[in-house]
Amino acid sequence: MATFLFDSTVFGPVISRRLGVSLGVNLLPNDSKLCSFDCIYCECGWNPDSKYVKAKLPTRDEVKLALENKLADMKSRNQMPDVITFAGNGEPTMHPHFEAIIDDTLALRQVYAPQSRVAVLSNSTMLFKPKVVEALKKVDDNILKLDSARIDTIKKMNKPVGKFDLNRVLEQLKQFEGELIIQTMFLKGEFNNEIIDNTTDEELSAWMKLIKEIAPQKVLIYTIARDTPVNSLEKVSIEKLNSIASALNEATGIKVEVSA
Repeated sequence: MATFLFDSTVFGPVISRRLGVSLGVNLLPNDSKLCSFDCIYCECGWNPDSKYVKAKLPTRDEVKLALENKLADMKSRNQMPDVITFAGNGEPTMHPHFEAIIDDTLALRQVYAPQSRVAVLSNSTMLFKPKVVEALKKVDDNILKLDSARIDTIKKMNKPVGKFDLNRVLEQLKQFEGELIIQTMFLKGEFNNEIIDNTTDEELSAWMKLIKEIAPQKVLIYTIARDTPVNSLEKVSIEKLNSIASALNEATGIKVEVSA
């Protein structure tokens, strides 16, 4: 299937299934993906071979200038975004100046768009860095990925680059003391001759147990909506997503939002 890359540092605004009118900020290269996961469902495709593709990240000043210019233009048109979202071509918290860029963004938001929220979509792999955690605690919507409670499923779905310790990540998620949003992709399919399905009773029971331990303020659940690098993946029905949401809410009292 065809996938795509965001070709600018600031992009949109776009209509987000989960966030509304979203102005995107891409802290990764504009011509390639850079991520600590290589998810089989990623709309940006596969990670490139680092031996042949060298990542060129936008500088802090470049991000600040691009964002300020866009916000000033949107303000002049009276078309402000609901949210400024850090997403793009990979994992935004990998940027070496992530905390400083968040500080710049919050300052620009105060000047140009005080009603807009600031959100970060992260895969939770950089939470071992204190400055990343500090930055995430500053934003309005700290949205962290947890697609499964089973390491074998994470390895199949998310394909971590390098070592991934699920127990360590769990403890790091708990350190937010509920000031976070968990985001989970549900899907079915086959990849490398292995069946992948994180909607089974066994998967859901383990996932709900971890969600209860993390105790986030909210959980976002969704399924495939765009093209993916693997052709054999299937969407999960809205009926199944709603059933999962109801079961989690009934078991934990945590608010759950569903995006089909």
